[in-house]
Amino acid sequence: MSSSGSRLHYGWVVLIMATLVVFGALGLARFGYTAVLPAMQVGLEMSNTQAGVLATANLVGYLALSVVGGAMAARYGPRAVIGAGLAVAGVGMLLTGLADGFFAAAVWRGATGVGSGASNVPVMGLLAAWFARRRRGLAAGIAVAGSSLGLMFVGPIAPRILGAYGEDGWRVCWFVFGGVALSLAVASLLILRNRPWRAGMTRVGAEAEEPVPASQEKALSWASVYLSPTVFHVGVVYAAFGFSYIIYVTFFVKCLVAEGGYTDQSAGRLFMVVGWFSLLCGLIWGTVSDVIGRKGALVIVYLIHTAAFGLFALWPAPAGFTVSAVLFGLSAWSIPAIMAALCGDLLGARLTPAGLGFITLLFGIGQAIGPSVAGAIADAADSLFPAMLLASGVALLGAIGSALLRPASLRRASDAV
Repeated sequence: MSSSGSRLHYGWVVLIMATLVVFGALGLARFGYTAVLPAMQVGLEMSNTQAGVLATANLVGYLALSVVGGAMAARYGPRAVIGAGLAVAGVGMLLTGLADGFFAAAVWRGATGVGSGASNVPVMGLLAAWFARRRRGLAAGIAVAGSSLGLMFVGPIAPRILGAYGEDGWRVCWFVFGGVALSLAVASLLILRNRPWRAGMTRVGAEAEEPVPASQEKALSWASVYLSPTVFHVGVVYAAFGFSYIIYVTFFVKCLVAEGGYTDQSAGRLFMVVGWFSLLCGLIWGTVSDVIGRKGALVIVYLIHTAAFGLFALWPAPAGFTVSAVLFGLSAWSIPAIMAALCGDLLGARLTPAGLGFITLLFGIGQAIGPSVAGAIADAADSLFPAMLLASGVALLGAIGSALLRPASLRRASDAV
């Protein structure tokens, strides 16, 4: 498809597929764990600390491939890396369903994280090649809605499978999630394309006669990614999101069931509410960041997260849980969308996957630490509410860090973007 005339620009097809990749890599591979956790914890006789370590194993795998996957995508092209990564995630989920104990489950959750990192980071970076700067936040915002689709899928489906298959229900859940991810891996290889200009097209939202970006004609400048103070600052801010939100998402259902008086079904329904409200959050806040700037949008979203996580702990009643879920849903996946757009602004299309992979390294450190710390706090306090307060405090630090970003550092780095 060309970029001219009345036909649909192929960039939108790429965006739809990117959204489905995020659905598989995060919505199923990571957030499926939240819905399956109570039954899986009983089936494998795990403590809260072990449940947190299992989530950490997945996130360590994600962390391990975030930098490598981003660099490989920048060097060899995103499509092959995305397809292979999603396939690994799918196989990891299938094998998680076959786990016979905590150690085996940790190994396969780690492998699933490896696949998630190798697919999610490059697919978000790919959007910088297909969308011009003034549409980049919008595109990234739509893509992260794949996580919301995951919540909307696992929220109602997991309780039904658990109810139908009894003590083996959590295993069947992983088989279903893994099968879907493998199908999406094949689809991504068939549909995604690395660069619009190689097919004679311009970016979505670009001038009709846009030339091939200069960055495509030069050797890769790795120092502009890995030695940049600005990129490092952005990564530290991103780490605050990784640490705080993963505590909330991982223990959301567990806390409602264990301390909020909810059944598995009612907790699943509220989890689905998060999914419904978060469906358009990336689009909304990505667009806001296109208009007011990435810095201002980040500050606002982090403050919303601060309130959402704090309310969950400080207002332990159905109304409080619901307000918390709605607030988080309205802003849930907006920070990854803004970060993806920001990397495109700073680094250009070809280096965006590498830059996004690098800041995801710091984000992933926060993610990897969060569940284990939260689980240990929960076991020590015999409650998950203190862990939610910790998440709120770290989100506030994210807002402060965002406010300290220098406006000049957020301008487009060169004409190559």
